[in-house]
Amino acid sequence: MSREIDKDSALRATDPEIHDLIRLEAKRQDEFIRLIPSENYASAAVMEATGSILNNKYSEGYPGRRYYEGQDYIDRVETLAIQRAQALFGMEHANVQPYSGSPANQAVYLALAKPGDPVMGLGLPFGGHLTHGWGVNFSGIVYHASQYEVDPETHRVDLNRVEALARATKPKVIFCGGTAYPRVWDYAGFAQIAASVGATLVADIAHIAGLIVAGAHPHPYPHARIVTTTTHKTLRGPRGGMILCDASHAKEIDRAVFPGLQGGPHNHTTAAIAVALKEAATDDFRAYGRQVVANAKALAAALQERGFRLISGGTDNHLILIDVTPRGITGKPAAKALHEAGIESNYNTIPFDPRKPFDPSGLRIGTPSITSRGMRETDMAAVAGWIDRVFRVADDERALHAIRAEVAEFCKAFPAPGIRI
Repeated sequence: MSREIDKDSALRATDPEIHDLIRLEAKRQDEFIRLIPSENYASAAVMEATGSILNNKYSEGYPGRRYYEGQDYIDRVETLAIQRAQALFGMEHANVQPYSGSPANQAVYLALAKPGDPVMGLGLPFGGHLTHGWGVNFSGIVYHASQYEVDPETHRVDLNRVEALARATKPKVIFCGGTAYPRVWDYAGFAQIAASVGATLVADIAHIAGLIVAGAHPHPYPHARIVTTTTHKTLRGPRGGMILCDASHAKEIDRAVFPGLQGGPHNHTTAAIAVALKEAATDDFRAYGRQVVANAKALAAALQERGFRLISGGTDNHLILIDVTPRGITGKPAAKALHEAGIESNYNTIPFDPRKPFDPSGLRIGTPSITSRGMRETDMAAVAGWIDRVFRVADDERALHAIRAEVAEFCKAFPAPGIRI
């Protein structure tokens, strides 16, 4: 159970059902091998700030320019978060108020484009994000979106294809970045394409922000003058968002966030972002980011040794995309079988997937959470071995639960940050 739960008798007294469910979730997070690449473990310090009395304060506006009184300490909290973000990412301006990554991207569109303007991003079925112009999302409804694809053979972004689409559609905004793309992004190449058509390049680094500040992935700046990110995932902060940019875009970005899209910022989240950014500026975090990539490469190699087909043939970052259909199963039942065995993943489309998104051909896994627990390359063979066994006994509930017991025992050697059993 978490330290917060241990002492939280008020919650237990007021709402024992919620209290007990939180306890059970804490136990699950401690006993499972969590491989969803967008998840992680926030530190006890981040969790403490997230659950603080800053939740009680309303603060529309920006430091020194608020519409409510009583901002003496809130302004200092937000200023610290801004300064730490600027220093950590080496960028001239930071807005730490977006509620998450999608609102951050929405603010960028609002700042740079008008409804109906052409925009461009990586298509969702090829590893992009909903907010990069997918048809059911605001970005594909409000704007005239074009989607680039990956190469059918290599499953990597082909800049020649990107350039051809950009020249044909003349987008105002080009997004690079994704949620299921296991390779390094060529920011310099994208910047050249954007400049050639008069577009603004935006880098969405929500998944890889922690890897970037750790030096384990190339930095998008100055190739992209606007960068959006979440503050959880590999950055190990609270569930929030940020927009970083150069000075020339600062006013329009701030105006788009407030009053363009949001009212008062979530001050408790802002404080937790500041804590996470301080943690990310340490040598320990830089070692963590490099280890995330090392573990992902080791896990990918161990899976390939066991006959798994990996999209693009491997990984350069924190995530691995697997085509599970050669193993005689599809994504959804595979994810459910892994869950029964104590291994958390998510089913996911693969490039040019012939199956529907609710039961696609793929699984998406990653190493941020298990690396936060202290697992290293030598532990990836065991993880791959359990995944392989699950696929062999996917219809045998008793065998899956036997694996779950092994996984829980294995996890005891790797204490989960922020959780104490």
